[in-house]
This record gives sequence, C-alpha cells and structure tokens, in this order.
Amino acid sequence: MQDLQDFLEPLSPAHINNDDGYTDGQLARHLVIYENEFPDITHCSMVIVGIQEMRGQSLLMPPGPQAPDKIRNRLYALHYWHSEIKIADIGNIKTGELLSDSYAAIKTVVSALIEQNKTVILLGGSHDITLAQYDAYRHLNRRIDASCIDARIDLSSESPIRSENFLMEMLTDSPSMINHYNHIAFQSYYVHPRIIETMDKLRFDCFRVGMVQENIEEMEPPLRHTDLLSFDLAAIKNSDAPANKESPNGLTGIDACTLCRFAGLSETLSSIGFYGYHPQDDVQALTASQIAQMIWYFIDGRYKRLQEVPIAQRQHYNEYHTVFAEIDTLFLQSKKTGRWWMRMPDNKFIACSYTDYIKASNNQIPERWLRLQERD
Repeated sequence: MQDLQDFLEPLSPAHINNDDGYTDGQLARHLVIYENEFPDITHCSMVIVGIQEMRGQSLLMPPGPQAPDKIRNRLYALHYWHSEIKIADIGNIKTGELLSDSYAAIKTVVSALIEQNKTVILLGGSHDITLAQYDAYRHLNRRIDASCIDARIDLSSESPIRSENFLMEMLTDSPSMINHYNHIAFQSYYVHPRIIETMDKLRFDCFRVGMVQENIEEMEPPLRHTDLLSFDLAAIKNSDAPANKESPNGLTGIDACTLCRFAGLSETLSSIGFYGYHPQDDVQALTASQIAQMIWYFIDGRYKRLQEVPIAQRQHYNEYHTVFAEIDTLFLQSKKTGRWWMRMPDNKFIACSYTDYIKASNNQIPERWLRLQERD
C-alpha cells in the first residue's frame, strides 16, 4: 500500500470536523479513515477517495480542496444502517503540477483499488475526471460498460475546455475498452441533434431527462450492467442542487438518489464518480447534503444486492416462458429484489424490466432485445 499512499493526502480533523460531534449511529464512527497512518482496508469493500482537480473545467480554476471535504462533512453525519458493508476513506488524491499529472495519479489509485476488488467512490473534481476514471480500466486491460448521468453530452470537439470534450477521447479511444455506453438524463436543448444521431449509429443508448423521470425503473437494467458510472451534478435541477448553475430543469433530488440506488444494486459496478460540485456556489451546503444522500442510497443499493442469489438457483426466481415474433424465450424475476432478466438467443440472460416482459407477452419485440441484437 506504500505506493498508493504516495498519491494521497491524509484527512485532518478539520476535514471531517463536526462541531456537535458524531454519535455511535453515524457513519463517521464506522469508517476506516486515513488520518495519521494508512489504514488496513483489506476487509473494506467500498473505498472513498477525494478529488480536488478542477482545471479541466477552467484553466483559471484553482484546485477545489473544499469540495470532497464539504461532502464528507454531510456524509459522515448520516446514520449507518448496513454494518455488513465495510467502508474506508483514504483521503484526497494529491493534485499534480499539470492536469495530466492529476489524471495519472487518479488512474493509478483507482486501478489499484479496482484490482483489489474494491468499489471506488470518487468525490469532487470536474467532470473530465471521468477520463482518468476510465483510464484505470484501460490500464487493467478491462473492457467495460460505462454510463454517464449528465444534462449535456460532452462531445464538443471544438471546445478547448476539457470537461466539455473528454467523451470524444473516451468513446473513440483505440483500442477501445468501451463495450457499451449509456448516457442518462440529457436535456435536448443542450445537445446538438447530430450528436444523438452519432451515438445511435454507434449503438450507444441515450435517455432524455423526461423519459428518465417518467419511467425511472427503466434505468435499472442499463445501470445493472454498468462497470463505470460518472454523475455530473449538472444533471440535477438548481432548486434541488443549488450549487448547480447549469439549468433550472433536470432530475430531482429523489430521482438522483433512486439512480444511485440502482447503481448500488449492480453486480458489475466497481467505480462511481460524483463530479462538478462547487461549494462556493452552494446554499447552506444543501448540494453537499444531496450528494451525501446519493452516496447513502448507493450504499443501500449495495446492501440490497448482497441479498440477491445467482440465477442458477432457480428456486429463488419466478419463471415466465413466452413467445414473441416466433422466438421462444424465458423471463426470470427475483423473489428477493423483484428485478427481471431476459434470455437471449445465445442462452445468456440480460438485465431487463417488467415492461420488457409485458411487451413480449403481447407478441412485441422488446426494444432492449433489439438493441442488443444490433450491437452483436
């Protein structure tokens, strides 16, 4: 762990200070925290890491040391319900002399943690840090499904601002480690129509914010298959996240917590980043509280995931045989979590929803089935 420690700054009491102190039931009393000596995180399944790098949003913007710490202050005060899940906070990644140095440090830390089968929670930093998050998987030579939750699709190749163009490199990288990409909660008036056309040609899936809010349960299947999740706070409307000055419209705070709970339920997700938080624009730290509660729901989802049993143990699943378009298939529904799976022609089961089952029962081909067949 010594090499990892070289990239990290320990937390001081000022980082996690709470004037009222913490009670035994609050998260702060149950975390393994890097304060003086690097802790033993062997038995921790989730690891929190702070990011201070903001230059990807503006070269004039200094590092944001307060961002991860403001979030911590609100997160640590929340009550800890799931003692089965051990969590460590290993401090903040040191900001490099150059933006590329910071990327390299983040890649090194995240890849090392993923290699140890930890789920990494990244706090703070501008949205382009997603690229460094992705580089960790590229370093490990792992093909992944990636998802971003953001009001914009950051493919603006003509923009010099890194946080507005990083997806271009991430999605066109060669050799690509992206097996599939989902973009969730984009707002149409911020996105050029040609970008959506391009994403569709690449067989990537994009979901408008209105569709997400009307059918939020439909977001669980794509998040179930996700390895890397990047959440830009710009996706949440200003009234629910005052530090977000992007838009008066967007996801509600409840929507954001629901999506994070879905992410926690994922068997494959190994890193999640919360980006774009500007504490100087926050009102009474309400956005910090919003992010803290999103993380709480992510942990809650992970606890619920532990209750799931493998598909091979069919006694824990309801089975529904159906035929659509002369295709004989099988749907499974977990008796423990209520989630659905659909059998594909290659006999593999993929995540799906109750809506997919209803469509198949009415002799309609589920769009999720079609999209996967197109990608294959």
